[in-house]
Amino acid sequence: MASPVPSDLASAHLTAISRLLEGKRVAVVSGAGMSTDSGIPDYRGPDSPPRNPMTYQQFVGDDEFRRHYWARNHVGWRHMDAARPNEGHRALAALERRGIVSGIITQNVDMLHTKAGSKRVIDLHGVYARVRCLDCQQLVSRFTLARRLDARNPGFLDSVAPAEGVEIAPDADAIITDTAHFHMVDCERCGGILKPDIVYFGESVPKPRVAQAFDLVDSSDALLVVGSSLTVMSGLRFVRRAAKAAMPIVVVNRGPTRGDEFASITTHAGCSETLAALVDELPPLH
Repeated sequence: MASPVPSDLASAHLTAISRLLEGKRVAVVSGAGMSTDSGIPDYRGPDSPPRNPMTYQQFVGDDEFRRHYWARNHVGWRHMDAARPNEGHRALAALERRGIVSGIITQNVDMLHTKAGSKRVIDLHGVYARVRCLDCQQLVSRFTLARRLDARNPGFLDSVAPAEGVEIAPDADAIITDTAHFHMVDCERCGGILKPDIVYFGESVPKPRVAQAFDLVDSSDALLVVGSSLTVMSGLRFVRRAAKAAMPIVVVNRGPTRGDEFASITTHAGCSETLAALVDELPPLH
């Protein structure tokens, strides 16, 4: 296991990371810690409250639970939609333009990498901005659904605290309790159950998406993990893939991760300051 790099990011430590990555095409795996500087809390950071994310089985198996979730999401998605990329997102986009970052596999659903200008982004767990019918598979935008829900629930948003005053989870779920007066709508095409186009706990990432992510890792020379504890296998498997290929692996996270044992270098630091510093350290890839 690599020794963690202290969070003060001394120049010698940055030099070690940059030397490890210099001249290489770097695949990136990003997690919720990447977006905390954009106002979106993470699941498992050192200062995060305990969370019990919804499971797929709860969503599809309980009408009341599903209604309660959609009421909370109707508030939470607006907060996520208003979030803007931070310095770390912009740094990764800049490194991609230089030919250093080969692509990003993100566990986040907030689309902030795309908003920052990154071009090759694999949204491993889906995105908050789409909704899928579980019966006919039709996709609609979250904005379109919001207009239908507003019409079905006049005054609901005014009846709860504004999004700015409500705690928002990383999956766009607002932490509110009074949802009994909320009414859900079904698919306009077939009347089926609508679900955010997000991979829930207990649900598998689509195989083609996983294959695309593995291809990105396999075509790269190094792996950089930023803001993920790698607690779930959906992210850890890419670290294991890179380790099996003897690729250099750098892990940047504010706490320990399940991938530390595979890392060449680990740094317990914030993503924004670390990635911004790497932009200054790494020359363009020719």
